[in-house]
Amino acid sequence: MSQIQIAVVVGSIRKESFNRQFAEAFVKLAPQDVKFNFIRIDDLPLYDQDSDAAAPVPAVARLRDEIKAADAVLFFTPEYNRSVPGVLKNAIDQGSRPWGKSVWSGKSAAVLGVSVGAIGTALAQQHLHNVLAYLNMPTLPGNEAFIQWKDGLVVNGEVGPASKEFAQNIMNNFIAWVKQTASK
Repeated sequence: MSQIQIAVVVGSIRKESFNRQFAEAFVKLAPQDVKFNFIRIDDLPLYDQDSDAAAPVPAVARLRDEIKAADAVLFFTPEYNRSVPGVLKNAIDQGSRPWGKSVWSGKSAAVLGVSVGAIGTALAQQHLHNVLAYLNMPTLPGNEAFIQWKDGLVVNGEVGPASKEFAQNIMNNFIAWVKQTASK
């Protein structure tokens, strides 16, 4: 595998999103041969099965093309009401339809999340793991990251010193996982 292409899907569209800030810092921990593409999801229409028979609108076509081009997907999810945000679920639904044409199938994945709560995004991540398993996305095992947003987690756009070793371990494990599992 030459240069690895990883799609990054951040499940929060808030301007000052903690998950976006952490995702942007986290990807800086990757080796030079890894390229990241942050996938836009805020402009997607709500999924409606009636649209399956029609050509996808440009935003949905773009999402599908960007996921198809990736070797793997890195998800960052906040936790809303003990689950994933609707905007993230909508993006997943848009990419998985019409039936039998999912762009997610076979893509290696990892799930992380940041929240102000003490257990981070543990329940949202569990829900997302269930969805990804159904979509045939092999997900990085044994690297749970229930991260609490605190001062110093991200410093000047970089993972802060107190969390850097932990985050670097996850990045290293994810890249090794992608090299092992990514569709050829």
